[in-house]
Amino acid sequence: MAAKPKLHYPNGRGRMESVRWVLAAAGVEFDEEFLETKEQLQKLQDGNHLLFQQVPMVEIDGMKLVQTRSILHYVAEKHHLFGKDLKERTLIDMYVEGTLDLLELIIMHPFLKPDDQQKEVVNMAQKAIIRYFPVFEKVLRDHGQRFLVGNQLSLADIILLQTILALEEKIPNILSAFPHLQVNKTLKEPDAELDLRTTGS
Repeated sequence: MAAKPKLHYPNGRGRMESVRWVLAAAGVEFDEEFLETKEQLQKLQDGNHLLFQQVPMVEIDGMKLVQTRSILHYVAEKHHLFGKDLKERTLIDMYVEGTLDLLELIIMHPFLKPDDQQKEVVNMAQKAIIRYFPVFEKVLRDHGQRFLVGNQLSLADIILLQTILALEEKIPNILSAFPHLQVNKTLKEPDAELDLRTTGS
């Protein structure tokens, strides 16, 4: 029996959260080793476990993978969440890259000064409503399917769902003008026993 993937990251959402979501959506159980001290990180660095001296890092299939997008691509490809051909993979990758641009604002939000956090919520809402959500609303409306690409669950749907739910924690009605995204949001969420929306901070 293959060993479970092992995730190395501080005890919080951050950039590892997308990896958790994709593994959970694929039905893959995983273990986590939270980095709670500088010494733990230093040990990984000194042991040449981190190619670029930073986390997230995932031990999977005998490899120590770093760089969030590379990890996501590997897991998605392995578990048939990355399209059936080059065209679908490119569309999925394009949608994911766009969504991750928005998700990055959410990831960085807790690190802002308190006075700047509310301003950034307004900025995130504007960017989501004006720049990003209309794109996905149009894609879903134009092809009339429940999923973004290939009429099946893909990495693009998972990252979009993660981003929507993270935004809804701050702006509950953010999808009010996007009926197709509201339907897309009803996709089966990752394993209910793994409440990814409340993992860490």
